[in-house]
Amino acid sequence: MLQPNTLSGIAFAEKPTRKPQVSALRRWLRWFVPLGSPLLLLGLWHIITALELYPAFLIPPPAAVWAEFVAVINDGTLWEHTAVTLSELLPGLFIGASIGIILGYGIGKSPLLEELLTPIIVGFQATPIVAYAPLLVIWFGSGQTSKIVTCAVIVFFPTMMNTMIGIRNVPSGLRDVMRSLRATRWQTLTKLEIPAALPVILAGLKTSATLAVIGAVVGEFVSAGNGLGYLVTAARYDYNTPLVYVTILTMTAVALMLYCTVSLLAWVLLAWQRRGNTG
Repeated sequence: MLQPNTLSGIAFAEKPTRKPQVSALRRWLRWFVPLGSPLLLLGLWHIITALELYPAFLIPPPAAVWAEFVAVINDGTLWEHTAVTLSELLPGLFIGASIGIILGYGIGKSPLLEELLTPIIVGFQATPIVAYAPLLVIWFGSGQTSKIVTCAVIVFFPTMMNTMIGIRNVPSGLRDVMRSLRATRWQTLTKLEIPAALPVILAGLKTSATLAVIGAVVGEFVSAGNGLGYLVTAARYDYNTPLVYVTILTMTAVALMLYCTVSLLAWVLLAWQRRGNTG
């Protein structure tokens, strides 16, 4: 359709837009890619085992892994060990994230506290978790407490760093506005600092949620009589490769579940941000 140009009086044709088609394609890809990638890996896995490129005890066929999965589900073995691991990583995630948020806020607000604690925290974090996990077992025993502490230690650092960065990235102009309004420290914290830093803090929690599984499993590797870490170790000693695969996939599923839970939490807590962007 021709529309007159009000400045020059010259008629020109409007170019048709394809935004609805592009948006529909993007929505389709958002659903297809997460589902298509696992299916692609499963297809490659089946082809490799069908061609017998590797011995079955190294890479078992998907059918053997599925049969083992059904077996351990029916006899309750997988449920039992998964429940034990969850009972360790969930408290560890909560404790480590809570300490990380509190200490990250303190470091973000106090340069002196950063100078005092950063060398200790960074040095402790630079040491692999498997190096001091045995020491935690000696200190806290071979029960669940040592696994909870291991989880807390491994999730503490990313949560602390993201909280510190989020607090320091609060715009100084907004702080000046709060001071001009004579806001109290509590009002500044709840009305400005937490909302402004929340996206960065939640990003750190996503990382911490996946690392919590690693912390629990490492603790179970060192000393445990149950849990997914113990199960994968027992399956390895028995040369039960399908069970090893089942246990690893279960760990992956638990990590994805925790990640999606934090993502849902972020979607709910940051609803105000989406409304502001659309407005």
